[in-house]
Amino acid sequence: MGTEDAFAELGLASGASEREVKAAWRRLASRWHPDRNASADAVARMQRINQAFEEIRRAGFEAAPEAPGAPADAPASAGGSSPAFDEHEGDSAAFTEDASAPRQRRPIHRKVKLTLEEAAAGCIKVLRGKVTETCRTCAGAGHQVLGGHCVRCGGSGAVPKRSFFGWPTGLVECEACLGGGIARQPCAACSSTGKSAPRSYQLKVRIPPGVRHGDLLHVDGRRLRPERLPADLEIRVELLDHPFFKLDDEGTLHCEVPVDGFAWIAGRKLQVPTLAGLQPLQPSRGQLSYCLEGRGFPLERGGACGDQWITLVPVFPEQLSIDQQILLDQLCATTASAAEAADDRLQAWQRGLRAWERGLG
Repeated sequence: MGTEDAFAELGLASGASEREVKAAWRRLASRWHPDRNASADAVARMQRINQAFEEIRRAGFEAAPEAPGAPADAPASAGGSSPAFDEHEGDSAAFTEDASAPRQRRPIHRKVKLTLEEAAAGCIKVLRGKVTETCRTCAGAGHQVLGGHCVRCGGSGAVPKRSFFGWPTGLVECEACLGGGIARQPCAACSSTGKSAPRSYQLKVRIPPGVRHGDLLHVDGRRLRPERLPADLEIRVELLDHPFFKLDDEGTLHCEVPVDGFAWIAGRKLQVPTLAGLQPLQPSRGQLSYCLEGRGFPLERGGACGDQWITLVPVFPEQLSIDQQILLDQLCATTASAAEAADDRLQAWQRGLRAWERGLG
């Protein structure tokens, strides 16, 4: 319960004074105290009133205990807890929820790691974890209101404070009722922790195709199967590094493919990777980059795919074997004259080289 909700529970505007808060609590307590109100909602309503007072007291002021003999209407401890969420590492998450307050669906935050293939095509992920809910028996207070006066303080909410020599030196808040003056007992259902025992869950979540790194997916916990959760899921997508592909912001995939240099010269057909699997590619000696249209990543969730660019990187051996050297020498001998006659670039280069050499002489 937030501070503003606490003021509203007591029928006050935000920022009301301490005197106004105490007066509102006394007015509502006299109406809803179980000793004075036999309705079935009296205990739950009294707990909410106490929770509101405690929230305001923690936020702005400390209540001074009433003097002994005052009416048993001093504010009691709220004992409840506002919805809170604890995020854990790995595959577990926990949250608490106040059963007596209006339902607030704070989410469970999770991270899902996906391969590039899973993100492109969509997939189903199994999430496992634990949830810890507020005890419904005591509404998270750790105790139950019994009604009647606290035995230790007689309903005043305060007990005498004594010095080291036993002399009375004033009043302090009663620890048994936390200054409320109302009798209560520890909650046996949760061993006074205010929380139920953690329960495990296992859920199947469908990831839509085309999600990107950092995307946030919202899942309604009430529609999850095979079991429901009393909170929604906020799933943060994390894409794993891929050994072959790089994805840019426009949805284009880039892939560098090392190829045998001699096979590239010979124009041998290659098998290159795509998100859908291997695809044949016919290379050309005059071209190293190739565009595979529609083979990239979805441009939008569930939409058409972008392109994929393949960059060939010819690889030659650092040291040639004797047989390779002999074959290369034969190739050079058989093709040198024909290449010079057929290629204008070689002819122009040879003429320029001879002219440069003559100039040196």
